[in-house]
This record gives sequence, structure tokens and C-alpha cells, in this order.
Amino acid sequence: MQVVVIYGQSHKGSTYHVAHSLANKLGGATTEFFLPRDFGEFCVGCNTCFNETEKKCPHYKKLEPLTRAIDAADVIVLASPVYVYHASGAMKAFLDHYGYRWMVHSPEGSMFTKQAVCVCTAAGAGMRSTLKDMADSLFYWGCAKVYRYGIGVAAVDWQGVSEKKKAAIDKKTSALAQRISSKCGRVKPGLKTRVVFFAMHLLQRKGFNPRDVEHWRQQGWTENVRPWRSA
Repeated sequence: MQVVVIYGQSHKGSTYHVAHSLANKLGGATTEFFLPRDFGEFCVGCNTCFNETEKKCPHYKKLEPLTRAIDAADVIVLASPVYVYHASGAMKAFLDHYGYRWMVHSPEGSMFTKQAVCVCTAAGAGMRSTLKDMADSLFYWGCAKVYRYGIGVAAVDWQGVSEKKKAAIDKKTSALAQRISSKCGRVKPGLKTRVVFFAMHLLQRKGFNPRDVEHWRQQGWTENVRPWRSA
């Protein structure tokens, strides 16, 4: 199993320990990236990725190692601490660069057979909105199954987290890892993803963006080919 973990922070606090523990329990080879250390550029809104190709993005080369790791992974883990009720700015800036991969544009076919996990921690509240920040991108990338795990740790660092809370985290991450492992290699997208894909399939038959229309046509998705069937 190939696992990629992308952290929305560069320090190793509570969010790191939860996501890192989950990755270890999944086994296999794990690749980790820390934002903004490994990628910290803001999207400049040039629209080149939408209208031409992502390869002309001014940040393409810097982003390429993360993109390769995502595409090679069986499981994608996005992890961010809660910053003012949302994901970190570094995580948001990272996800902004993949707007062209949303199903309405030019999705990557391998996403439709991948599992993904959103992880967040907070000293208090804000987990739901933070998880949604990350889960929205994972869903619209086409990820077949997206899990969410957020927890209020009542502490500002991992050392301050109570042993009782750590035990609860260990139990939850163990159960989540077991669930993911049991589906690895045979996961298919759910009904909601298929409905959105079908709507985009109809849209791209006529289309409004030549780059997207050509991408869908080349994949055979405007006809009867489906990425979760051909993988």
C-alpha cells in the first residue's frame, strides 16, 4: 500500500501525531510533505491550468513531487490543524493549485479508485469546517472514499494532550486504518460521486472549455468509459 500524507503545517504537533500514527497503522510505504516547507506558493489566478495546461503554471515544478506522490498513492491523507475554524492557509494555498483537477474540469482518472482521509485537531472547536475545507477537494477530485476524523485535544501541543485523549485517538486511528486496509484495491466511488461524474459527462459532450472537452474525450469519458471500471 502506498500512502501520502500532506500536512498543512511544518511543525510536529497534535495534528502530525494523529495523522502520522494513522499512516503507520496503514503500513506500506509512506511519503510525507509539510506545508509550507515543501510547498508554500499561492495560486496567482492566471487560469493557465484551466485554459491550457497545468504544466505552464508558474509553480508546476515545485508542485510536481507532491502531485506525483498523490497520483502514486493508494491512500491520500490531508491533515491540518484548525486555524480560526478552517484549514491552515498553507493547506488552502496547496489545494487551490488543483482546481483544474475537479470533476467539472480535467480530473485525474486514478482518483476514482483511491481512498482519502481528512485529519484535523483543535484545542477547542472548528473541526467540522476544517475537515470540509479538505474533503471538498478530495470529493471533487473524484476520490472513491473520503473519511473524516477531527478531534478537540484541549491542548496547544501534543505533550499537553491527556493520556485518556491519546488512548481514544489510538483506538480511533486503529479502527480507521483497519477499515481502509480492508477496502484497499477494491474501492469504487459512491452514488454521489457517480451522479456528479455523469452530470459532467453530459456537460463535456458539448462543453464550454476546449481543454476540458479534449481531456474527457481522450479518456473516453464522454462515451461509456468510466475511470473506476478501467483502473
